[in-house]
Amino acid sequence: MERFPHFRIIRQCLAFLPVILAAGNGYAQVPAGPVAGIEIREVMIPMPDGITLAADLYLPAGASDTDRFPIILEYLPYRKDEGRSHRFPFYSYFVRHGYIVARTDIRGTGRSQGRLVDGEYSQQEQLDGVQVIDWLSRQAFSTGKVAVLGISWGGFNGLHLAMRRPPALKTIITLMSTDDIYQDDVHFMDGIMHIDAYEIGQDLANALPGAPDFKIDEAYFRDRFDTEPWLLKYKRQQTDGPFWDRASLNTDYSRIDIPMFVIGGWYDGYRDFVPRILQQADVPIKALLGPWNHTWPNRASPEPAIEWREMAVRWLDHWLKGVDTGLMEEPALTYYQRDWHAPGGDLPEIPGTWKTAESWPEGRDTLLYLQPDHGLAAKPSVLSHTLSYRPTVGVEASGSVMWWGDWAPDQRAADVYSLTYDTQPLTGNLEIVGFPTVNLQASASAPAANYIVRLSDVAPDGRVTQVTGAGFNATHLHSAERPQPLIPNSTYTIPIELHATSWTFRKGHRIRLSVGNAQWPMFWPSPYAMTTTVHSGEATPSFLRLPVPTAPAPGALAKPFPRPADDPQLPGYESLESETLSGFAEIREITRNERTQTTTVLATNSGSDRFPWGTVHYTEAITHQVGDHTPAEARVQSTYTTTVELPGRTLKWTGILEFSSDLGNYYYRYTRKLEENGRHVREKQWEETIKRE
Repeated sequence: MERFPHFRIIRQCLAFLPVILAAGNGYAQVPAGPVAGIEIREVMIPMPDGITLAADLYLPAGASDTDRFPIILEYLPYRKDEGRSHRFPFYSYFVRHGYIVARTDIRGTGRSQGRLVDGEYSQQEQLDGVQVIDWLSRQAFSTGKVAVLGISWGGFNGLHLAMRRPPALKTIITLMSTDDIYQDDVHFMDGIMHIDAYEIGQDLANALPGAPDFKIDEAYFRDRFDTEPWLLKYKRQQTDGPFWDRASLNTDYSRIDIPMFVIGGWYDGYRDFVPRILQQADVPIKALLGPWNHTWPNRASPEPAIEWREMAVRWLDHWLKGVDTGLMEEPALTYYQRDWHAPGGDLPEIPGTWKTAESWPEGRDTLLYLQPDHGLAAKPSVLSHTLSYRPTVGVEASGSVMWWGDWAPDQRAADVYSLTYDTQPLTGNLEIVGFPTVNLQASASAPAANYIVRLSDVAPDGRVTQVTGAGFNATHLHSAERPQPLIPNSTYTIPIELHATSWTFRKGHRIRLSVGNAQWPMFWPSPYAMTTTVHSGEATPSFLRLPVPTAPAPGALAKPFPRPADDPQLPGYESLESETLSGFAEIREITRNERTQTTTVLATNSGSDRFPWGTVHYTEAITHQVGDHTPAEARVQSTYTTTVELPGRTLKWTGILEFSSDLGNYYYRYTRKLEENGRHVREKQWEETIKRE
């Protein structure tokens, strides 16, 4: 992950790290008095089984008992009290425009009661969310109309709650989310095993009691500390199917029957959802797809950051207040057509142009066929190119980026270990938008193989900028739900859809397709030593398909987006220091043992945050290791700690993960520890052997 200040906000917002706080004696639970015309009020929302969920209401200060407001709900497990530091500025925009915002802790997290839900997007979480919407709609301060707004988990929840159709829910605004939990999320990325820093950190964060009392008793141990780690639950579910479909809209888009405003970023791992929903949904849609990573567009860095909330308020005013804002007469889609930029993340701005369209741009397919001289050309040819599988390679392509998002480094170092195919220098600009695809005629000398394809722009000076890419688990060729082993040395037609992109290849640049079998540590290695071969023939060619937009051409933006507003800050919250600006572990060291042909990748991070009631310190260290001669024997080891310092009281949580594999199994071992004032309080361990499917 490249270093940009806004990632620190994401870390708190999305809980990539186990950020917590604890209560000091006598501190108020909510700030005393209004700040910048906004009052925060905590409420406890009853559930049918008798437990209550904690919510912060952000209200206009001075509202009378007769005033009624539409409600915006954000529903998360990321601890509303700690989140005030970054949510107060964000929510203030909506409160100033006549809305109440309700930030609610999911069951068993933050200050909400009950046993921790048994994983992301669980049935219990969704049923509770329906009750929260109903309760908010019936309060004296409410007009009875509710919207769900959120990014990442909050955006996912907007989709999931809309799928359950609570009557008071009138619209959702979902940012950086997806309709396909198995393929797009961080557990099995592109259908390939993945161990994500988020998964590891969340397992420790789930074990923390609520602020400000920070009560540690038998109920706390039962409901949080001793609950089964989510990562273990996910890794048992290695294939697609009902476990993932329960929260995946792509199984039936008609399950949502209310208007949706969807927002994505070309540098976000969930960007594919925006074009898919535009093509599939049969409800009013607005879509915004910009040059952002996994962040709010008003916080984006590099530029352009935009005040997207102006558009969001116009959307909400239309659907919750019945105000004709003119938004529905404007084009359904606004997207950023990216221009060339240098590789890496040291960019002040992403060059490009805003465009609009009534639907996802129609296009013609430009086919480029793989050539025996490693070219890409307009006509098929005959070739057979073999690549030796090296499971240790991949960090060269992704740097510290662990998914198909953010800003990748120069791809030349990765291309050394790939089969590459280049066009001649282009004689004019070529614009693409949509999903590039690759059809490979390929064989492997083993019963399992992963194919990693990257589409890049080669500048005249030799720099190689990644445009998009994708991984494909070839055992999923016929079904991701029922994988089948490959017949060694048999040739298969392997269709690979790359992640959605926009890009303009400039005159004089070359288009490059790179094909490999590893991207470690982003993808868990395929377990067999092998060679793979890409074939092509005139009747059965291997080719790259580029989506080139055609008439009617997308239009220009009618007026510029507003610059981001200067949001008020909530006093008493301060980020003290961080080893990384990204807010989570970044690669520090890559060690190569030439004798054993083993590569070890170490990523670390540490930092501190201060709240009105205390200070939290966090550390994380993650080691990924695999050998070229022993691809089945990959391993990840990590240690996360969170320490809370309060007057007269210091608490420290530690989570230690060991995850490894061999040819037949994955091996999981996880330990949670709690200390108070240096004294051991509790330790819980899980150990399991999981059959490798």
